[in-house]
Amino acid sequence: MIFCDVYAQTSSNRAAVRQAHRKYEPNFHDKYGNLVLLGGATVFTAVWAYVFTKAGIEWGLSPVGRITPKEWRE
Repeated sequence: MIFCDVYAQTSSNRAAVRQAHRKYEPNFHDKYGNLVLLGGATVFTAVWAYVFTKAGIEWGLSPVGRITPKEWRE
């Protein structure tokens, strides 16, 4: 059992050493990730702002002060 653990550790160390020598190249997410995130948040906000302002949604849905009680029928 101990042999397996030692072998796994040595092979992972070799892989780490191999990757450490490789030059780091930024991928798409490194280059444009924040820009895409900010663009998506801007579009999301703009679309919902348009929907809320143009859809005719009435705010203040509480009936307090708007509903008067009907007369009691006997």
